[in-house]
Amino acid sequence: MQDTNSIFGTLFLIPTPLGEETPFDKIFPSYNSEIVNSIDVFIAEDAKSARRFLKQTGFKKSFDEITIHLLNEHSKEFETRHYLDQAIAGINIGLLSDAGCPGIADPGASIVKLAHEKNIRVIPLIGPSSILLALISSGMNGQNFAFNGYLERDNHLLIKQLRELEKRSLQQNQSQIFIETPYRNSKLLETILQTCGNETRLCIACDVSLSTEFIKAKTVAAWKKNLPDIHKRPAVFVIGR
Repeated sequence: MQDTNSIFGTLFLIPTPLGEETPFDKIFPSYNSEIVNSIDVFIAEDAKSARRFLKQTGFKKSFDEITIHLLNEHSKEFETRHYLDQAIAGINIGLLSDAGCPGIADPGASIVKLAHEKNIRVIPLIGPSSILLALISSGMNGQNFAFNGYLERDNHLLIKQLRELEKRSLQQNQSQIFIETPYRNSKLLETILQTCGNETRLCIACDVSLSTEFIKAKTVAAWKKNLPDIHKRPAVFVIGR
């Protein structure tokens, strides 16, 4: 029996820069550009951002010749479930994230899941992930860690969640990674410092891969003496031992 993977197109997971200032050749191999230039159908959170990214890759086709399907909070399931129909017809599709790798803190995971259900081959391309870059820069446990995404908005629930993450990090030696919307970073940091024990280690990784990159890990007690300005700056937080 013929393998359907050899008939279907491929879903390429295409990472994008973590910020507009990132030197493109620093994080995007030429091989990726070759793949991107061979694709006519893309799935992205925002069409404008997708076109801007494609220009950076040296994309040679007219944007009138390609298709960009939108995958964001406004997308309807009855629409997105057909986004891979062209792959079944033998056409390659590229899945883009707004920043970093598709599927991590990103709606692209639903498309990847659909690809596996439809027996469509998935190929991840090499590129930056602020979450993994923050972890490996933190000096904390890289063999046992958990990414918790965005934490609770309600302050009471946030405090409860932070205490649970801190407990887990200390008892299981499991690094706890989380993120926040940039304009809420300062408030989150304030709550972390008020909630966690003085000896708990906290890494703050801001503007990862940009010229303004700031990555520092120290105890909560040490952070209290010298707060960084992280307001409206993309940041990843890691707590552990």
